[in-house]
Amino acid sequence: MSKTIDQIPEDDRPREKLLRKGAPALSDQELLAVLLGKGTPKMDVMTLSGKLARLIDEKGLKVTAEDLSQFEGVGDAKATLILAAIEFARRRIKPEGAKIETPADLLPHVRHYADRKQEHFICATINGANEILNIRVISIGLIDRSPVHPREVFADAVADRASGIIVAHNHPAGGLEPSPGDIAITSQLKAAGAIVGIELLDHIIFNRTSYFSFLESGQL
Repeated sequence: MSKTIDQIPEDDRPREKLLRKGAPALSDQELLAVLLGKGTPKMDVMTLSGKLARLIDEKGLKVTAEDLSQFEGVGDAKATLILAAIEFARRRIKPEGAKIETPADLLPHVRHYADRKQEHFICATINGANEILNIRVISIGLIDRSPVHPREVFADAVADRASGIIVAHNHPAGGLEPSPGDIAITSQLKAAGAIVGIELLDHIIFNRTSYFSFLESGQL
């Protein structure tokens, strides 16, 4: 359970931590807390930023002001500030339109999930030119598994008119060896992709320092 802002030592609060250690040292939740500035009488800023982080994970680049403002304490000013920050970063980092030549090319766009304490199953939709269309979190699971169904993976891929997908998930425990469940879902997604005409290009398992690729290992 995450701490409220009052439970965090003053030097380790998001704004102070950013000034002391730099933005890369902050979690997604902490970065959003800096943007929000404060919470509401009913919801601490860390709790609110945690809820927003989960929403943005699910929506990816298609998150809207209406999505954000459904939360009490997020009005037009804060919603537009968050959207402006996302767009400002997107134009420089450009996950949308970034070329994927090898599995490792996706890692900079998903590596921040390596620090999550639960397994996050992520899907990157890819067009015919091997460019990223969007990246979304499909499901969040337990420490060692994230339940996912092919219909959840391919629903957004169909909407994006993608020609292929790359799925990935973090291993919070640190190891990269695919589990029987990882192998099974890879097989299911490959078969489902063949039916809908959207190719499964790779399944990547990653932690903070390395990754495992089903494609590179010859298991896809």
